[in-house]
Amino acid sequence: MPRMRTTMILSCAWIVLCGPAAAMSLSSSDIAPGAQIALAQIYPRCGGENISPELSWSGAPSGTKSLVLTMIDIDVKPAQWSHWIVVDLPPAATSLARGTAKLPGAARALASNFGDLFYDGPCPPNGSGVHHYQITIWAMPSATTSIAPDAMATGVSAMLGTRALDHASLTGWVRR
Repeated sequence: MPRMRTTMILSCAWIVLCGPAAAMSLSSSDIAPGAQIALAQIYPRCGGENISPELSWSGAPSGTKSLVLTMIDIDVKPAQWSHWIVVDLPPAATSLARGTAKLPGAARALASNFGDLFYDGPCPPNGSGVHHYQITIWAMPSATTSIAPDAMATGVSAMLGTRALDHASLTGWVRR
């Protein structure tokens, strides 16, 4: 019993001194969590410049072999709408620059629901209210991630959610 008590005390001391295991985090100098997305990041058809936001992340767990980035309009029903999907980001990557044109390592963009192989900014239909755009970085246990070219955004999120080691998201909004 004394040995078990000592182990419990040491475990509690470890948590107090070192804190819980770090979770992933995602931030952007261009999109504040819960804030309106700037015109620079908006799709051209909606009057924007279509510049991908600066993104930074940290805390990928050990065992991460690649990262996947998604940007999804979660208010398009029933299947949501993908604006940007980047697979096979190197596990050592911690950011993408604003307006990034060249992805690091073997990373590649998949076709968005617009059909493009690059960032497509928000562009909700006129009169459709506020749309929320969730950007997520996913830590994957494999070096490559396969996503079907015609996969719906809800399916992509569900698949990544079951396979990822961890993830972090931030959400901005647009009303048109």
